[in-house]
Amino acid sequence: MIEIDASFGEGGGQIVRSALALSLVTRRAIRLTHIRARRPRPGLGAQHLKAVQAAAGVSDARVEGAAPGSQTLEFAPRALHGGAFEIAIGTAGSTLLVLQTVFVALAFARTASSITLSGGTHNPWSPPFQYVAWQWLPWLERIGYRGSVALERAGFYPAGGGRVRATIEPAARLEPLELVERGALKRIRGVSGCAGLALEVARRQSGCAAERLARHGVPLEIAEEEVDAASRGSYLVLSAEFERSRGVASALGAPGKRAEQVGEQAAASLERMIASGAAVDEHLADQLVVPLALAAGESRVTTARVTRHLLSNAALVERFLPGSVTVRGEEGEAGELLVRGRGVPSPG
Repeated sequence: MIEIDASFGEGGGQIVRSALALSLVTRRAIRLTHIRARRPRPGLGAQHLKAVQAAAGVSDARVEGAAPGSQTLEFAPRALHGGAFEIAIGTAGSTLLVLQTVFVALAFARTASSITLSGGTHNPWSPPFQYVAWQWLPWLERIGYRGSVALERAGFYPAGGGRVRATIEPAARLEPLELVERGALKRIRGVSGCAGLALEVARRQSGCAAERLARHGVPLEIAEEEVDAASRGSYLVLSAEFERSRGVASALGAPGKRAEQVGEQAAASLERMIASGAAVDEHLADQLVVPLALAAGESRVTTARVTRHLLSNAALVERFLPGSVTVRGEEGEAGELLVRGRGVPSPG
């Protein structure tokens, strides 16, 4: 059993989710202590418990300590298997973070899987649906993972009620990634969406972002859409597309937050990524650590910012897998991720 003090590094739910994903892939039992110990509400929350339940459901795991507020969790997977799964978070907790917990592991099941998740799809502090569809999944497919995601209904905080469907196919041969030089900026695209609000809100979001981003002198197109949702909400997701890579940024609406603020926030975030000179945005870098560690060979990825999430995932992977993960650069600055993977290990 691998013992992990979950208060290290980022110290939040990411440690729980990454540890579960690595436990599933390696079939190694884990014991997490001090879960979210430094958070205002320590221990497992509803969304973290759903990630535990999802991981247990795909592996027939033995679980102890899976209760609200628990700061200790034991998780021992048995047999990983594909199939059809339904996961209802019951709150506005992120469906996408739960999906990311089990996606890579299910790529090593013998049969395909389909997952229906209900809950939040556009949440603060987690990737919106479009980020997963535009950025995370396409790069996983470049590595050799195979799957799809579809948004059936948007879910905003605090009502939730969104619905996402995903499929995961058994993985093809996994290849390392070389994402160091991104090349020239070719175009910027995006989508501005709203639910329960006048379409004018989406237009104001996109218009503000477009006005700021026009200075880059490349083709610029931001679509506007009305989406079905259980409650009112809005989002703006932007993608900077380079010759050899891509960066994605987003912002969400909120009560009292002007549409122009959403546009300005998303555009400013994308421009920081563009100005960094890195191949990918800061969020993708930490989300690639586990998938790349399972590919045999050396991967190099330049990131717009070294985050604590990235450093935490790098340290955690080395507890489970052979090879090495190195992060070059200071926290908060542009940097580089170097992953020397040795392929998928034999089950422990």
